[in-house]
Amino acid sequence: MKQIDKYTNKKILVLGLALSGVSAAKLLHKLKALVTVNDYKNLDENPEARELINEGLRVITGGHPIELMDEDFELIVKNPGIPYSNPIVKKAIEKGIPIITEVELAYEVNESKMIGITGTNGKTTTTTMITEILNTDRVLGTAYAAGNIGTPASEVAMKATESDVTVLELSSFQLLGTLNLKPAISVITNLYSAHLDYHGTREEYVKAKMKITDNQTENDYLIYNADQEELSELVIQHSKAQLIPFSRKKKVEQGIYVKNDRIYFNEEEVLEVNDILLPGKHNLENALAAIAVAKLMNKSNEAIKKALMQFKGVKHRTQFVCTFEGRKFYNDSKATNSLATINALEGFENPIILLAGGLDRGVSFDELIPAMKKNVKAVLAFGETAEKIIETAKKAGINKTIKVVNVEQAVPEAYKMSEPNDIILLSPACASWDQYPSFEIRGNAYMESIDQFIQSKQEEE
Repeated sequence: MKQIDKYTNKKILVLGLALSGVSAAKLLHKLKALVTVNDYKNLDENPEARELINEGLRVITGGHPIELMDEDFELIVKNPGIPYSNPIVKKAIEKGIPIITEVELAYEVNESKMIGITGTNGKTTTTTMITEILNTDRVLGTAYAAGNIGTPASEVAMKATESDVTVLELSSFQLLGTLNLKPAISVITNLYSAHLDYHGTREEYVKAKMKITDNQTENDYLIYNADQEELSELVIQHSKAQLIPFSRKKKVEQGIYVKNDRIYFNEEEVLEVNDILLPGKHNLENALAAIAVAKLMNKSNEAIKKALMQFKGVKHRTQFVCTFEGRKFYNDSKATNSLATINALEGFENPIILLAGGLDRGVSFDELIPAMKKNVKAVLAFGETAEKIIETAKKAGINKTIKVVNVEQAVPEAYKMSEPNDIILLSPACASWDQYPSFEIRGNAYMESIDQFIQSKQEEE
């Protein structure tokens, strides 16, 4: 960690806790700042706040009192999820107080090489792929995944050295609060419309995403999805970095592409598409971005291939669970909307038994029909949307449909409807909150049910 004195005796407000706020407060305390922490949750239900109080920090809980702005804070480190419409944030803007997010603070003290990943979809998978490739056959140092992936960037910055690499997943919320952040290598996986309730307009959302390359120079690299025309034009107009395009549809100059089911980087064959364990066109794009980073970091083709042949995916994101009696089980509980389920369905060639359903947000599922028609042979539906999912399946010409109570009941029923070489896929197309507190708990329930089912079948033999 770099030893800097710019925050010594500076009055700084950390607004909002969660993991990143706790880490930012600890880092600022270590840098001898005069830290005040403010969190909305009450103290009695706020173990993070109590921990910081025990470490000697000033903590105010139970709301965001506007009176805090009467104090002469010189900087606010804002939790990314707190909108800029928050009264304290609006008052700080009026007073000209700089507002940053925790990733900016981490960048200032980080000694390791930094790789930044953003995009509308695929950030977490790409970040994890890159980290695993860089750690494969590594001799010196460690590649750390941090940022929006769950580990605060400042937590890694406090321990990372010059021998290490920080692979930083960056959301638009985090990027909006950056000033000097400058990854040596940046990745933009793709660009669609998202989070417009937070950003206000698509233009503002895009502007936030492009901040990943704002400070890059000709000595840095920007890897981007050349199959998206808008994104290609944006990076050419906006970035000063060396541009490295990736494409699964066409050959690109000075970049990475697919030709005859083989992946090439700058004309050099790296590996075959079939060497990538994770299914799906979207995951092939994620892999292209990850391989490009690895090649820029001088990883061998052997190490890249070794890592991707073993990479089963991020938990709950088209995650390979196991094979049993010729059936392959996949957990895609993170698919909380139709687009995510379409991506999952299009990733498989074999017949699919689809497990879907969950919270009813009042939307139609008809956009699933083309993907369902391709190779879904049966649908098991659960939760509030069970009837809607079954209705959609029938529109797609799928006659084998069953309504079940939950994912636990779906597992043995899916097995009964399946044959060897089938895919049994949980990809709900809905949020989990009607039955499960989170998509993670739903996915874990699915995987535990698979384990129990296989164990019971084996005991019968």
